[in-house]
Amino acid sequence: MTRHADHYLRVARRVEDLSGSSIFRINTKAQALASKGRDILRLDAGEPDFNTPAPIINAARKALDEGYTRYTPIDGLPELKNAIRYKLKRDNNLYYDEDEVMHTCGAKQALFNAFMTLLNPSDEIVIPTPNWGTYPSIATIAWARIIYAPTFQKDGFILQPEVLEECLSQRTRVVVLNTPTNPTGQVYSREALSALGNVLLKYPDVFVLSDDIYEHLIFTGEPYANILNVCPSLKNRTVLINGVSKAYAMTGWRVGFAAGPAPLIAEMKKFQGQSTSHTAAVSQKAAEAAFNGNLDDVHAMVQAFAERAALVSEGLAKIDAIDCLPARGSFYCLPNFQRVIDSLDDVGDDQQLGDWLLDELGIAMVPGSAFNAPGHMRLSFAADKETLAKAVERLQKAFG
Repeated sequence: MTRHADHYLRVARRVEDLSGSSIFRINTKAQALASKGRDILRLDAGEPDFNTPAPIINAARKALDEGYTRYTPIDGLPELKNAIRYKLKRDNNLYYDEDEVMHTCGAKQALFNAFMTLLNPSDEIVIPTPNWGTYPSIATIAWARIIYAPTFQKDGFILQPEVLEECLSQRTRVVVLNTPTNPTGQVYSREALSALGNVLLKYPDVFVLSDDIYEHLIFTGEPYANILNVCPSLKNRTVLINGVSKAYAMTGWRVGFAAGPAPLIAEMKKFQGQSTSHTAAVSQKAAEAAFNGNLDDVHAMVQAFAERAALVSEGLAKIDAIDCLPARGSFYCLPNFQRVIDSLDDVGDDQQLGDWLLDELGIAMVPGSAFNAPGHMRLSFAADKETLAKAVERLQKAFG
């Protein structure tokens, strides 16, 4: 209960139980320092620093001229749904019927729809750590019981099958898989996914939620794979989550999608019908163009991210006090700063280190505790090479 000047505000427990965002706090502080003239190097961004490709913007302009400004079906325009199905066939060798896909207001709403549709209070959900903070937040809103499945740097931050098995029980309802991962920048191999699939096959009541939003941002030289590519027998209890925000630099367009068994999609559609209904018609037409178009602009962006990842990895490798696993995908890495924390007076954890880095070095990074990775910092290389080089140089001078 929150005391205001003339009354008490009693909010629902589902909101009271949510914690504030470290990402937002760092972002706000970085903006405030920059507004005062400080040279702040922003390595906290969770979105590509590229413009939406021109063919997609042109498709949106054309859609506006054609009058796409009205309500659409809840699950998306038919032509967008067909484009999603085409994308899944072309990029993932996966085949879905029209009633097995739906669009959403960004991939985050697809996650929200799935969690709220699948989870009852006290159902268990398994979330590998380090993890994107939204997973446990939505699970908290659903009043589910969160079971964290730890991953470790020695294993490449890849969930091991024996750890997954230890986390599963008769109460488990959902397991979350994310590759490439936010915040670690690591990628699950086909072998790693197959090992997890073999465990999941033993638990027929468990649904798999595969967050594929970073699928195209991969630097391994190997084709992307999700759980269904290696374990197709899980299809009737797997929901794929994806969208246009990361690969197509369309974060502001707010288009995601879910693909899964028709009965689940129908329930998610019903749930969405009582919340947002749908995203803007013009955004849907832009996403249609993205999914139907070629991947030339995507590949160019991925090449730039790969070069930046190498720059960061090589620079941090020269600092003995910082231990970092090179990114293999997404646009993040998760260096371990614990030795730096231990060496600094008045800095006791990664939250305080985030403030110290901003105040003393002018570098904005998100504390790892926001991702269940205390002692680490998430470094985003969705910034130009000059910014990244300056940040690495400042870190080398301070801790090298």
